[in-house]
Amino acid sequence: MITALFTAPETWPFGVAFALIVGIALIEGLGMLVSLSPSNWLDDLLPDIDGDTGLDRVLGWLYIGKVPSLVLLVLFLTGYAIFGYSLQKVANGLLGGYLPVWIAGLVAVAPGMATVRSLGALIAHIIPRDETSAVSEMSLIGRPGVVSAGAARRGLAAQARVRDTHGRTHYLMVEPDLDDEVFDEGAQILIVRKIGAFYRCIANPHPGLM
Repeated sequence: MITALFTAPETWPFGVAFALIVGIALIEGLGMLVSLSPSNWLDDLLPDIDGDTGLDRVLGWLYIGKVPSLVLLVLFLTGYAIFGYSLQKVANGLLGGYLPVWIAGLVAVAPGMATVRSLGALIAHIIPRDETSAVSEMSLIGRPGVVSAGAARRGLAAQARVRDTHGRTHYLMVEPDLDDEVFDEGAQILIVRKIGAFYRCIANPHPGLM
């Protein structure tokens, strides 16, 4: 019975959702091995939220900008898949057959969003507020920081800790702006520009800024 549920044509969207969850986990794991951050890249694609428009209110309701976007995506896919399979199992028991795939797929969207809303609220309270990204990415250019994990060299980014003008901490992936520079863990740096998902940095000429 369970095998039939997972292999039924009417449940394929939920199988795809579970496959995406596994794929995201693998990509994130591989990204950590090569000092890349798919989570940061996805967050960079999203617009800044200032709360003034209807779209901003919707994104804020889903905790986008307060919780890493990749985490929210996994929450949605999990709620979507679990509810979808459950719905089809109940429908098969009551009606003697599965609902059409497009009906089940659409109905499962709302529970997926509800999962994001409910669990996103919990995660947002767990994540320290001073580590959230509530300012423009470009406003971090010119800010001093410290390499907090790994060694930053051209072509191999490392994690750096930078404070914004409000004193909140941000964790960025940085590379040296000069080809021959290497910044080991604990090195004091200055963010000078942003290229793609990564920031470029130089040695902090004024360590007293920290």
